Amino acid sequence: MSFYHSSMSRKFQRRTLFIKHSNSSAWKPYALYLAAFLAILYGAVFLWPVVPSLSNIAEGSVYKVKIAPKSSLTAISKQLSEQGIASNVVTFQVAARVLFVGSKLKPGTYLLAPRASLGSILLQIARGDRIRESVAIIPGMTIWQLRSLIDNHPALIHQTKGMGSKELLQAIGLSYPGGEGLFYPDTYIFDPDDSDISIYRRASQAMQKQLTVAWGEKSAASPLKTPYELLILGSIVEKETGRASDRSLVAAVFINRLNLNMPLQTDPAVIYGVGPKFDGNLRKADLRKNSPYNTYMNKGLPPTPIAMPSKESLLAVIHPEKSDAVYFVARGDGSSQFSKTLKEHEYAVDQFQRKRNATSKSTSQ
Repeated sequence: MSFYHSSMSRKFQRRTLFIKHSNSSAWKPYALYLAAFLAILYGAVFLWPVVPSLSNIAEGSVYKVKIAPKSSLTAISKQLSEQGIASNVVTFQVAARVLFVGSKLKPGTYLLAPRASLGSILLQIARGDRIRESVAIIPGMTIWQLRSLIDNHPALIHQTKGMGSKELLQAIGLSYPGGEGLFYPDTYIFDPDDSDISIYRRASQAMQKQLTVAWGEKSAASPLKTPYELLILGSIVEKETGRASDRSLVAAVFINRLNLNMPLQTDPAVIYGVGPKFDGNLRKADLRKNSPYNTYMNKGLPPTPIAMPSKESLLAVIHPEKSDAVYFVARGDGSSQFSKTLKEHEYAVDQFQRKRNATSKSTSQ
């Protein structure tokens, strides 16, 4: 019994070895064909250049292409072909699927290396390694400074250039007396040839979000009645603050003045009333001109913000320092001296401004 099983086992092993040997021999040509195919495919995808040697931009060192948002794989291949990439639709789609990036290609503007291969292009687009532009709204910037900045940005499509303030606000879905203060200071990243309206819309939405958050933290004792009044006072605090550590004390002074029904007496508001023609010298005639922004002649808040306030200025207005101060004067080093009484304030003015002015005059002589 054991001899029979042993004999059968040896025969089975010999047959198995024969089959394995036969299968490996049969598959060897196919393996060679597959290796050859993969080698050709690799060469076609990664070694054969599909980008022209000449560039379509001034520098001549790179090739610029653009992929539209929400484009399918077929649409992307057609767009690149129309822009000079030497690859037909079928080859492009096959290569994208072989590299497993068919669903990962991102829209945007790309700079491609001269004579780049299809594989390197696909991997670059899948990574989203594209050109990005930016525009920075600085805290304290005015609406006319912002309009000029965006109107002159070379990477934007200018749809709002020449629009009035009311028309601009309608275009982004807002209803306010003017555009001042409505755009949150931040750096906004965008693709080349994006619309300037998108920047205004994103910045206004960001400001509305900050206003909502800050307003939700307002105490019942605050004299402010609307989020827009918060925006107005926040812009004044922004322009009056020379040192960040003084911000909540500056806010406290203006909150105290509103509660006491005192004029705010803030120079930046008067300067804003003068407008873009202001030459840096605030004159007595400006202080005597009865404009809505003359906070020496008129009590309460001006009719609109006077700049784009930062998040910190908005929160300083909502959470002012606990202080009885109603005056402050610049020390000359960026900080301010705060006073509770007019007598203290006049002493501070004499100490920090009149003496400094006298010193500067004697030095110049």
